[in-house]
Amino acid sequence: MKIVDAKVILCSPGRNFVTLKIMTDEGVYGIGDATLNGREKAVVAYLEDYVCPSLIGKDPQQIEDIWQFFYRGVYWRRGPVTMTAIAAVDVALWDIKAKLADMPLYQLLGGRSRDGVMVYAHANGKEISETVHEVQQMVAQGYKAVRVQCGVPGLDHVYGVAKQGRYEPASSDLPAEHVWSTEKYLNHVPKLFQAVRDAVGEDIHILHDVHHRLTPIEAARLGKEIEPYHLFWMEDPVPAENQEGFKLIRQHTTTPIAVGEIFNSIHDCRELIQNQLIDYIRATVVHAGGITHLRRIADLASLYHVKTGSHGATDLSPVCMGAALHFDTWVPNFGIQEHMAHEEITDEVFPHAYSFKDGFFTPGEVPGHGVDIDEKLAAKYPYQRKCLPVNRLQDGTLWHW
Repeated sequence: MKIVDAKVILCSPGRNFVTLKIMTDEGVYGIGDATLNGREKAVVAYLEDYVCPSLIGKDPQQIEDIWQFFYRGVYWRRGPVTMTAIAAVDVALWDIKAKLADMPLYQLLGGRSRDGVMVYAHANGKEISETVHEVQQMVAQGYKAVRVQCGVPGLDHVYGVAKQGRYEPASSDLPAEHVWSTEKYLNHVPKLFQAVRDAVGEDIHILHDVHHRLTPIEAARLGKEIEPYHLFWMEDPVPAENQEGFKLIRQHTTTPIAVGEIFNSIHDCRELIQNQLIDYIRATVVHAGGITHLRRIADLASLYHVKTGSHGATDLSPVCMGAALHFDTWVPNFGIQEHMAHEEITDEVFPHAYSFKDGFFTPGEVPGHGVDIDEKLAAKYPYQRKCLPVNRLQDGTLWHW
């Protein structure tokens, strides 16, 4: 069997997605997600100019060798563009291999480790009362875990909080500039968790995304102040470039820490895992080199009591979600899976086998990862450049978004 064609499909059914489709001489094809939010065309060029031509003639069943070819062989290793492109190839090849085996992907990985994949939903509001109401709505839909974010008095834009409708941060063709105040945030957000606990009790898991905006000592303060509310995790408390900072956080709080949605390889999280400075690794299939590499990250994490908690926002296509759910069904040290519902038109462009019931997802039983793309429908939704915002402090200093 040989690969005879590989093409990139760029579309925007609700938001921008990049999809790689790999075809074989036996008519079996696989698809992978290659979406890098706000930098989609960089991955498109990488795939079209360098990766796709090199795939032609290769045996699609040699997944490991092909992965090594594109990782070791390019010399310029790692980075979000390279690893997203590799991930797209990897997921498409696993899709092909599982179809050839006539089994759902999780079976090929080693079978089920659980009957369902617990996911967490998103709830947000301009005020605490609105967020609490949204949490109650998510609980009524069956979710056992909810990420909570709310507006902060005195700030016009706060990460995770929609101005209206669904939250989509990449909303303008050039980066919007938002104003941030750490002091206002730290003084306000603990009140949110108290209100949520008062409303839904202790049985619902509460999560929160700090989004890299604090210094280590500020994150330590936050973690300590919210301990009474027993959060499932505090996500991305500080930028992860200086991983020594997580030691300081660990010294001051027992609030669990999650990090890794922007990580690209095992080397980004190796020290955090080995030093037991985090509790959940959030690396995702599409940005961490695909299933092949994410398995290595999960295996390392399992040695240090670290569980998985893969990123799963709407900036990843249903292709990534489908692959992630198969991975989650198999991986022994699973923790939780993020879930943001895609728009209806997105689901129409990407028909899929996975389904939700009572707080848990199942990946479906069709061969492969169970997600396809309707190319004719996708063509009706052309790419539209969208950029993520940037943050400035109130004095104008550029800050972490």
